[in-house]
Amino acid sequence: MLLSIRMLLMCLHFMIAGVLGVLLGLCRPFNPDNSRLCARLYAWPSRWILGYKLKTEVGPLMDKPQSCVVIANHQSNYDLFVFGNVVPHRTVCIGKKSLKWVPLFGQLFWLAGNVLIDRGNAQKARKSMLTTTRTLQEKDTSIWVFAEGTRNFGKTLLPFKKGAFQMAITAGVPIVPVCVSTYSQHLKLNRWHSADILIRSLPAIPTAGLTLDDIPQLMEQCHKQMRECIEAMDRELLSQKNRHLPPVAGGNTTASNPNL
Repeated sequence: MLLSIRMLLMCLHFMIAGVLGVLLGLCRPFNPDNSRLCARLYAWPSRWILGYKLKTEVGPLMDKPQSCVVIANHQSNYDLFVFGNVVPHRTVCIGKKSLKWVPLFGQLFWLAGNVLIDRGNAQKARKSMLTTTRTLQEKDTSIWVFAEGTRNFGKTLLPFKKGAFQMAITAGVPIVPVCVSTYSQHLKLNRWHSADILIRSLPAIPTAGLTLDDIPQLMEQCHKQMRECIEAMDRELLSQKNRHLPPVAGGNTTASNPNL
């Protein structure tokens, strides 16, 4: 019952946020800070609707350089409602060109100044990549990329695609990794408290002086740091959960009784 109510509320919220986002985009079309505001429109009410508790440790993300490439892990469609809480100022996203035709959300995504790429056309995709480079170099704007290129469904961090790293090196801007704990497999929407979620950003990784030949090593470095960060957050949440579990009746109490 609770799950059905939440899904109904999320559908209504998605439509209302879409309308408000489109109105915002029409008032100031293609402003790079529209993405942050629209992300908040989706994320803040959803925290209450979905019933998850969020803790953020994103100092390096909020203090990021004016232009950078933000890379994040991608678990599910709920990432919009989770990561939307921490999208920083003047940060746009890369998405498939087909998103433009999704009612309300697609028009909002386009008007928010996000970059739409036609992945089925190599020439147009390369042209879009050149556009992102100019955006990073000339407009004091950052770009958010899901480095895996697809959802991992909360199983494990997938290998990274090289596009984000190519953009960063070509533009000469740092990379800021942002990680969310493994939540998609543990999200219990039929409970009042559906999940505990952590988001943590890592220090910026400079790319100045690197060439495209350095991409494999840079990808490996970022992948390793993010994997270790996600694993550490998952351990913290598991430890926190275990501390709040009631003691097992009839359990071994020898360790707490010095007379035994």
